[in-house]
Amino acid sequence: MKNFVVKTIANAAALAVAVWLLDKITLTGDSTGKKIGTLIVVALLFGLVNFLVKPVVKVLTFPLFILTLGLITLVVNALMLLLTSWLSDKLDVSFHVDGFGTAVLGGLIISIVSWAMNVVLPDDKD
Repeated sequence: MKNFVVKTIANAAALAVAVWLLDKITLTGDSTGKKIGTLIVVALLFGLVNFLVKPVVKVLTFPLFILTLGLITLVVNALMLLLTSWLSDKLDVSFHVDGFGTAVLGGLIISIVSWAMNVVLPDDKD
């Protein structure tokens, strides 16, 4: 359970950095509290998408992983971010990613920040 909370916090922080750095990734809310709540919901959605969909996509695109020496990971991360944006729209959560290029940059930022957060935050594997 602790690992789930740590990963959700790391995803929320990474998404917050992406929203802060990129103008075309938007998160709206009336107050800071609502924005934080929305960010946590989006982090949960993003974690769910990465848990359920990403492994299937990785298996289906395994030959492309080999062919591109892993660079297709940027595209897969962008697609997961776009899927999260689409799900957020369907669930009436105010999070939107505008375009594939923005999703690639956002996916790169989220990957770097969530990696750094997972290094800093405690883990229950110890």
